[in-house]
Amino acid sequence: MPTTNTSLFTGLGCLLVASIIYFRKLKANAGNKHLPPGPKPVPVLGNVRDLQAKELWLPAMNWAKQYGELVYLHIFGQGLVFVNSPEAASDLLDKRGSIYSDKPQFTMVCDLCNCKNMVAFTPYGEQSKRQRRLMHKAFGLPRIPNYYPLMKTATTTFLSHLVASPADYLAHVRRYGGSLTLDVVYGYEVTSNDDSFLTMAEDAVGVLANEIASAGGVWLVDLLPWLQHIPRWAEGLPGMSFKRKARGWKKQMEDFVDGPFEYVKNSIKSGSSKHSFCSTLMEDDTVVKSSENFEFDLKWTANSMYSASIDTTITTVSHFLLAMMDHPEVLKKAQQEIDAVVGQDRLPTFEDRASLPYVDAILEETWRWGVPVPLNLPHRLMEDDIYKGQFIPKGSLIFGNIWAMCRNEGLYPDPETFNPERFMDKVDDETRRKRDPRNFVFGFGRRQCPGNKLVDSSLWLLISSMLATLDIRKPVDDAGNVVEPKVVFENPIFRTPNPFGCDMRPRSEKALKLIRQHNP
Repeated sequence: MPTTNTSLFTGLGCLLVASIIYFRKLKANAGNKHLPPGPKPVPVLGNVRDLQAKELWLPAMNWAKQYGELVYLHIFGQGLVFVNSPEAASDLLDKRGSIYSDKPQFTMVCDLCNCKNMVAFTPYGEQSKRQRRLMHKAFGLPRIPNYYPLMKTATTTFLSHLVASPADYLAHVRRYGGSLTLDVVYGYEVTSNDDSFLTMAEDAVGVLANEIASAGGVWLVDLLPWLQHIPRWAEGLPGMSFKRKARGWKKQMEDFVDGPFEYVKNSIKSGSSKHSFCSTLMEDDTVVKSSENFEFDLKWTANSMYSASIDTTITTVSHFLLAMMDHPEVLKKAQQEIDAVVGQDRLPTFEDRASLPYVDAILEETWRWGVPVPLNLPHRLMEDDIYKGQFIPKGSLIFGNIWAMCRNEGLYPDPETFNPERFMDKVDDETRRKRDPRNFVFGFGRRQCPGNKLVDSSLWLLISSMLATLDIRKPVDDAGNVVEPKVVFENPIFRTPNPFGCDMRPRSEKALKLIRQHNP
């Protein structure tokens, strides 16, 4: 025990000294310049009391209302800047992307769990640029139609599973998102809910989102990096178990990266590979020869696609279901539009999208109202900057407050209400561009999700097909009373609700036959 106390007090002492040095340096750099406003910190600890691990976007919204488009806080001297308006996000994260595109290198997730090569965590530089080139090469807008057949198969399979066991909707959504991504990225076809790659992928993503990123993703070792070097015997001491956990999580992440990638390589060698993100690039000699790091970059970029898409898919579909249960009039109007354009003898296709503006508006409003990643993943400022007279220190973590942008009353009157009609209004092109939630929900600048067109297309087909074939209602109990869904958010990064009750069934016998004919 004395060893533990000595280690603890030594760590706190180092933290105190580091904080004092930081503040002196910050004061010297700032001079007469002013930091952005924000909640008042306490000495040394900063704004620890103002932060919360779950639903941080709620107090961040209040700060935006109280302090304006930039808000500054710090934890033990580590600056946090919340960018709350679309204009400020564009000015800083887009137009000044050369200094706002870095990513923080947290010791736990990046070093101990070996996630530093995932696209979301790669520092801004040559590696991140190579990764983005690969993603744009395979997922640029002209390439998206190549994946339409895979999206169609995944969608009809999902509908078939859903009508067979609607109570298991979350498992079906997970399988839809996981199987589609494994097929698109690796050309791997999932054939069961307990498929080894699907299970491996779900476990790895679950560890990343719910374990490594728990409590906001900041561990003691992130504040005191020297703790990563503690000997193995010390891992049993209070607060020191992080290193033992990290070893297990690191293996999970590396197995997830290596397993599906080896499958693609073996499939190409045997001549049995399907069209996919990996096969497209591995069979392009120009791309292969463009970098000596090609295979390493591709392996980690492919893995990142799965990690990014699965939670976005689950979150979006969950909010879509909640909205349809609360607004049956929206569901009915969408079905009327689909019946008029598509009829009831087939499912919607991508060729129908331009003729289904209300269905498109429902997806846009689901993005806006649901906000899959309310605070984005933080960027890291690479050098001191000044914005509208406010000093932003080098090394600050920059959070795009997507929640506040999607609740901006100037862009979206009555923002708490789910209302697709807001996207049906006739407005000029500039207003339409400003109000498009896809400008926010996929991130900003040079770190915007390169797979956004793929995700948008796949979810449009899924949602339009659900609207065409299903009635979605609140469940009722044995006495016939409506049971209100209990909506709880526990994921610290994605705004994914915990499982809730939902009654889904085919809207007609014809709809059921249509689903079955695609999946007999």
